[in-house]
Parts: sequence; structure tokens; C-alpha cells
Amino acid sequence: MGRSVGKRNSPRSPPQIVRPRPEVLEVGIVPPMNALEILRETVRILRADPSTFMTILALLIFPVSTALLSNTLIDATAVGAVSRRLVFLAVTSGLPLTHFLKQMCHHLAGTVVSSAFCFPLLLTFLLLARASIVYSVACFYAGKKVVALEFFGTMRRIWRRLVFTYLWVCVSISGCLALFLALLVVVCNAFSGLGYPPEIVVYPALFTVLVFSMVYAHTIIVCNLASVISVLEDVLGPQALVRSVRLIKGQTQAGLLIFLGSTIGMAFVEGLFEHRVKTLSYGDGSSRLWEGPLLVLMYSFVVLADYMMSAVFYFTCRSSSMQVLNGDDHSLEELGNISIELVDAK
Repeated sequence: MGRSVGKRNSPRSPPQIVRPRPEVLEVGIVPPMNALEILRETVRILRADPSTFMTILALLIFPVSTALLSNTLIDATAVGAVSRRLVFLAVTSGLPLTHFLKQMCHHLAGTVVSSAFCFPLLLTFLLLARASIVYSVACFYAGKKVVALEFFGTMRRIWRRLVFTYLWVCVSISGCLALFLALLVVVCNAFSGLGYPPEIVVYPALFTVLVFSMVYAHTIIVCNLASVISVLEDVLGPQALVRSVRLIKGQTQAGLLIFLGSTIGMAFVEGLFEHRVKTLSYGDGSSRLWEGPLLVLMYSFVVLADYMMSAVFYFTCRSSSMQVLNGDDHSLEELGNISIELVDAK
């Protein structure tokens, strides 16, 4: 399928880095773009091959979105138990027991339990959806037509790499959340131990949440980019995360805006589904028959756009890195790690 690109060693001369073949360098060479330009580029790619991306949405993303929004696979008892433990932990740390605190703990518990119960779907359907979207975007930049047989042949070779990287992504995000909870408990206990009332302890807790939000956003950006890298380059796990950190330098603002837009879009659709489908607050509920599928479709489309923008973001980050490190042997060596299988399949 593809030819390996690497270094040619000689016993009498120092190792030399072989430059990637021209067709490899042509793939993904797009000018650096901001978040709005990445969104426009995503729309352009979607309009160029709508049937492929709509098929991915219908077969892979829509079923997972249905499970996540409807909570059909989630045990409400488990959510309630986790929520009560989080509320108890917050109150014993010195925070006041308010309705907002209960809502936040319930939302966090629902997110954790939902991720745990839907993990098989996330590991299969959603991971396959991300890989197929990245593959399709790479084919677009390579000027190739997406062929299903070639894609599945590639997936058989890189599936272990994708799963291993995804597991590391899950560990990174879980570690970030665990670190946040530990830090929040320590900060609240420290101020509570100094004799401050719960009304005052709220302020350092909010500051901790604000700092965590920035750290969490950066973690999600790095993890999303690492997932794309695991598809297009022959790196996996921690190496993909390190490669992601290197690529994202200078493009953090665009990544944050992409993350913010996707998060707001998903949260908006989730809120509509909660109040228009799950909660019967108007009429006789007959509108659920069409509002439910429509909101699931909207949520699926936001996920599709997020995955496509992550793929475009990878290419613009790589192009920006090539401009900054133009002529540097290290940058050429990293480019040599790009998987040719995705763009040179016959």
C-alpha cells in the first residue's frame, strides 16, 4: 500500500534524513487559518462530498447521539448515587448547600456515568466515525475519492493504534477531572479550616473552577488532535499526545475557539432535548415524535462538524509548524512519520 519514509544509515557517514515524497508533502499543505476560516474550510469540504459525510453521520454518529441524549443505557440509580456522593463531598469541604451546587453535581455525575455506560459505543461507533472523517478529509486534500474498501483495509492495519491512543485520551481526561476534584477539595478545606464561612469559601472555589476550565479546554484540544494524529501518522498513545502538544504551538487560540463553539452547540442541543423531549412542560407531548429525532440529528451534525474541524485544524497546525521550522531536520523527520497509506492507497 505505502512505502516507508525514514532515515538511511551509512557506516561511514552520519545519519541522513530522507525528505518525504512530494505527494506526502502535498497532502494537508493548507495555509494557517483562524477558527472562522477553519469553519469555512469545513463547510467547503462538506459541500465537496456531502454523501460520504452524511453516511458517516447516519450510520455511526446518529446511534451514539441517540443513546447519549435519551439516556436509554444509563442507570438513573447510579447517577443519583454518584450525585449524592459529590454533594456530600462538596458540603463537607465547606461549600454551602445550594440548588446550583446540586445541579452541578448532578450534571457532573450524569456525564461520568453516561461516559462509563456508553463506553462500548464510544470505543466502536464514535471512534470509527472520527477515523472515517479524518480519512475523508485527508482524501479531500490529496485529491482522492473516498473508497470504502480502501478505508476498511486501512482501518484493519491502524485499529489497534487508534484504540490504544483513545485509551490514553480517556486516561488523560479522567486524570484531569480527578486532579480538579482533588484540588477543589483541598482549596475548600484549606479556607474552611482557616475559619471562613461557606459564603466566602465559594469565591476561591469559583476561581479554582475557572482555572480548571482553561486546563480542561487545553486538555480536550490536545486529546482531539492526538486522535487525528493517530489516524494520519504512525504514532500512538503518549507519542501522539506529545506530537499534538508540539503541533498546537501557536494555534492555541484557534483550538480554544473551536472547542468553545462545539461545546456551546452541544450544550444548547442537550438543553433543548432536556426541556422539549424529556420534560413534558407544554401541550400533550405529541411534538416529541418529531422534535426528538430532529434534536438528535442536530446534535449529530454538531459532532460531525467538530470532528471535521479537528481534522482541518490538524492540517493547518502542521502547515504552520512547517513554516516556523522550515528547513529544520527535526521538522522533516516528523513529516516523514506521516502515514502514506491514507493518501496513496490503490
